Amino acid sequence: MSKILIVEDEVIIRTALRKLLERNKYQVAEAGSVKEATTKYIFSDYNLIVSDLRLPGAPGTDLIKLAGDVPVLIMTSYASLRSAVDSMRLGAVDYIAKPFNHEEMITAVKRVIGKANRAALTSGNASASKSNSQAVGGMIGASPVMKDLYGRIHKVAPTAATVLIHGETGTGKELVARAIHTESKRNGKPLISVNCAAIPETLIESELFGHEKGAFTGAATQRDGLVAAADGGTLFLDEIGELPLEAQARLLRVLQEGEVRPIGSIESRKVDVRLVAATHRDLRKLASEGKFREDLYFRINVIQLTVPPLRDRGKDIMSLTEVLSARYSEQFNRTPMKLSPEAIQAITTYTWPGNVRELENAIQRAVILCEDGRELTHDLLDIDLDLVKVDDELAGNPSAQAAKLSPDANEPAEDLSLEDYFQRFVLEHQDTMSETELARKLGVSRKCLWERRQRLGIPRKKSTTK
Repeated sequence: MSKILIVEDEVIIRTALRKLLERNKYQVAEAGSVKEATTKYIFSDYNLIVSDLRLPGAPGTDLIKLAGDVPVLIMTSYASLRSAVDSMRLGAVDYIAKPFNHEEMITAVKRVIGKANRAALTSGNASASKSNSQAVGGMIGASPVMKDLYGRIHKVAPTAATVLIHGETGTGKELVARAIHTESKRNGKPLISVNCAAIPETLIESELFGHEKGAFTGAATQRDGLVAAADGGTLFLDEIGELPLEAQARLLRVLQEGEVRPIGSIESRKVDVRLVAATHRDLRKLASEGKFREDLYFRINVIQLTVPPLRDRGKDIMSLTEVLSARYSEQFNRTPMKLSPEAIQAITTYTWPGNVRELENAIQRAVILCEDGRELTHDLLDIDLDLVKVDDELAGNPSAQAAKLSPDANEPAEDLSLEDYFQRFVLEHQDTMSETELARKLGVSRKCLWERRQRLGIPRKKSTTK
């Protein structure tokens, strides 16, 4: 059972969070400050520390260094956005905005603990850990999932094994293939990259395996294929799931017999090619449906590597953003630009369905549109805010909400969400408080208060005049 330490000075929030985690089978300990946590507990005994940013005495970010290898998840409010960004730079594994719903918190906890466990399993010993931390092939990132990938590349590359790379669109599967080739014994020979989805089905066999003169209409000359061009080196087939069944049969012969026969030829040619394939599709499922040759699937599924989606790479997002911002600022002869706090929040909370490719496009667009010397703002990124993980409207101070609204000051109702707290607090106090006072008590801006009123359907109380 994973162990979690909660560091939160508000008893109401701490108790509610403890109950939530215990219901999800976690072993939980509590502290009200950094000092109490350091005096009562040994941090290495825990799998995760969940800490409020603002604590009496010392801030929650002090736990990052004190915790060593134990990941620290920081809880913060919208008003503390810049501090939240700073905490990520200090080494916090992630941050979560208050108030959060139960599912959001549990998802974050599972993600962080899962990453830490995978990193521990793959680190092995000190030398292996050092090897895993070394980035390859121009890839950027030091998150646990990327260190795991680097370690696997280091192990696989020197062998002759066929590699199947899984990953969503835009994650950088071709970079992984290039890294494998660079670290292999074939690095002095060509790496031939082919996007199977980009070549018409009627031409793919000719492109890959070549053809004889007159083999088909339009074949005016004899031509060697890309498989032959990769002789002695590496053939990278991106989106191999899009390869037609006829081409799959020819590829299988290349792998099994080490020979290629051009279309229209009666003779085969020996080739020495290492295959690295990539796909975002489930090839096993395609094979079961008869859309991919089962024998080819088993032949290429020797070593599997998975490129993690950007949303699972934590602090790598900011590292990539800084590198890309500097790169495009230099490319377009601009003064190096910084991101506004709002842009940083948008980048770190967006789900990035297009992954690194989408991030690169967003940064390039923002640099082009930004006035020289200005900050890169979130509107220039043109991010679809419907895909942001944490809604800015929900950002507030749950400590104030819970303290005012809990029916029992020490035992909050388990079924009462923080959004319910907000609604009850506004309804119960709007007759006696101004909008400014309500916003201050809830820890939000007047604009945020107004927006949440609109979303929850709580009309503003009209003032009466005599």
